[in-house]
Amino acid sequence: MTDPSVADLDLDFEHTPTSDQSFENALGKARAGDRLTVADGVELLTTGTDSPGIDPIRKEQVLEAADRRRAEVVGDEVTFVANLNNNVTTACNTGCLFCNFKDTAHQFETDYDGEHAGFTKTPAESQAVVEDALDRGVYEVCSVSGLHPAFALNDEHHEILRTYDDPASEVNYRPPETYTTDPGTYVEQIEAMSVGGVHLHSMTPEEAYHARRGTDWSYERVYRELQAAGLDSAPGTAAEILVPEVREVICPGKIDSDEWEAAMEAAMSVGLDTTATIMYGHVDNEMHRAMHLKRVRDLQDRTGGITEFVPLSFIHQQTPLYEHGVVSGGASDAEDELMIAVSRLFLDNVDHIQSSWVKFGNAKGLKLLNCGADDFMGTILSEEITKRAGGQYGEFRSVADYAEMVSAIGRPLVERSTDYTERRRVELDVEADPESLGPRLGPRADGTPLLPATGTGVGDGAGESDEDRAHADD
Repeated sequence: MTDPSVADLDLDFEHTPTSDQSFENALGKARAGDRLTVADGVELLTTGTDSPGIDPIRKEQVLEAADRRRAEVVGDEVTFVANLNNNVTTACNTGCLFCNFKDTAHQFETDYDGEHAGFTKTPAESQAVVEDALDRGVYEVCSVSGLHPAFALNDEHHEILRTYDDPASEVNYRPPETYTTDPGTYVEQIEAMSVGGVHLHSMTPEEAYHARRGTDWSYERVYRELQAAGLDSAPGTAAEILVPEVREVICPGKIDSDEWEAAMEAAMSVGLDTTATIMYGHVDNEMHRAMHLKRVRDLQDRTGGITEFVPLSFIHQQTPLYEHGVVSGGASDAEDELMIAVSRLFLDNVDHIQSSWVKFGNAKGLKLLNCGADDFMGTILSEEITKRAGGQYGEFRSVADYAEMVSAIGRPLVERSTDYTERRRVELDVEADPESLGPRLGPRADGTPLLPATGTGVGDGAGESDEDRAHADD
């Protein structure tokens, strides 16, 4: 039976992919390096609103312009970071319709007698995962988690949330003793993961909102306290599409576009670098995508703290939007190529555009490096979110994998730090065993491969094995 809240969704959008601009004018501006308008973006994303479908010849013209711009801005290097994903918990009650990562938080309560495939890690367990990753040569730990009702910023936050008459319904809070595993506080988790000189990339705008819910605290206060605990930079995920009419459909329980932007500005105001994302290919259209790009560009004009932009193609297979027939699939290959290309052309103030092998796979991910992208993600010793949405492209890439893949397109491979300030060219010696390649920028990195050649797989040493939770998400 279809969930009525899904079946009754209104997809009659005010914003449609129409324009009074011409494709030829938009392409001319893009080639000249002029700042593009939303109308220009729509024309390039659609390859012209004067005819239906994507025109293959016009598409190649957009891709060529973007690839040329990439070479002018950042050169030919393809970068990657040696990193680990340590997602603390899958417990979440937000109810985003594009997501299958979360497990309803009730399943984690002490009186729940059913089974589920989710997890919650204590701070000590998170620290053990990071320590193991450091020994393997990792530079960066990325942590993005569900909004567990027992999560609070610190002990004071717990005290405030407990004062509500009905904290579960008023501020989405239940005390830690309600659950079989106490996730600790956000500060405790950050302190636990910030060890050994690793770069900690964590606390999305949505998580920052959760870490101040029920209080009058500012985002600046939250990020400043987390920074003191060891936070080094913040991911600009939870952006999805920064257009209200789309968010009302795919994530009505999530923070709105203004809250996302306020949190991002706060993170950067206290000195944290950020990334920014777009998650497209669901109910959105090209006008929404162009409007999103404009909002990110305006934010970067004000702050200058966004190091990279990450287009994330919607993985649909095991999400509520797909299961309830709201969408029949995700973006096409041509849409993915144009999203990368137009991101490069539109975001004239963001240097780095990322191609995701997790979302696109190896061959297509490499193709996108010739469509305007210059960064090829990270090694990711553990990746749960895309897998649980139905992603099929694995969870780990070794330095040897990177060297082999990038050599196929004739571009130099560079290991980088999170903020791109440290860089090391990876040279593939034809006389050496490529499997011997490993990272060298991590605090404990010495060039040893991240995983032993005889290892049992991606989950080794990275906490709960994803094979145990193969029913998947985004």
